[in-house]
Amino acid sequence: MSEGIGKIISVNTSKKKGERKSPVKSAMLIKDFGIDGDAHASGQWHRQVSLLAVESIKKMQDAGLDVNCGDFAENITTEGITLPTLPIGARMSVGASVEIEVTQIGKECHNRCAIYYQAGDCVMPSEGIFVRVIEGGEVKPGDKIIVHDQ
Repeated sequence: MSEGIGKIISVNTSKKKGERKSPVKSAMLIKDFGIDGDAHASGQWHRQVSLLAVESIKKMQDAGLDVNCGDFAENITTEGITLPTLPIGARMSVGASVEIEVTQIGKECHNRCAIYYQAGDCVMPSEGIFVRVIEGGEVKPGDKIIVHDQ
């Protein structure tokens, strides 16, 4: 896949913050809110939905960690896009109708989070990104992701 086109490998949600997320068949992204039913969806803030590339997860697997999609508490696991290189403000089309905008690259972890202790390491601080939902709709594994405004 080219740098500007990727796809969803897994969509993941959890009922509580600070825990691994479980894969779901599909999820509804709500405009200016996040993923319906996910603990991190809370409306007007810049980290409504988190994305992490499967390539980052494979790096952790190659280092000997027993981790899979959702284990780093990412909502959407992607393939084919180098997420941390996207600029703030980059927009992406996902599936049939969803539009998202990059709001943060990585995150600062002041303490080792529950994910670190559960998984043994965490790549979200350096390789995960956060987005806000510009236009909502359903997303599911296999959906195409197209990066705009790079």
